Amino acid sequence: MLDAAERRMRTTLAIDDDVLAAAKGLAAQQRKTVGEVISDLARKSLSARSSSGKLRNGVPLLRAAGHQAPVTSDLIKQLQDDLPE
Repeated sequence: MLDAAERRMRTTLAIDDDVLAAAKGLAAQQRKTVGEVISDLARKSLSARSSSGKLRNGVPLLRAAGHQAPVTSDLIKQLQDDLPE
């Protein structure tokens, strides 16, 4: 099994200034390195994206909470017709 130092790869990334500042702030709060914080955030984002479910036309589908009726094209048209002009 590889330890953490053996699993790391050095690379150069172009990161926006505001993102770097936020990562530095998180790193200070969590007592971690900036690289660890950015790796953690990237890992969470990538795993959430891969487990987020189905895509339709490239758009992620959201699950309805509870027993809610789906939003259909007909419902949207009806709501648009009901709008005051």
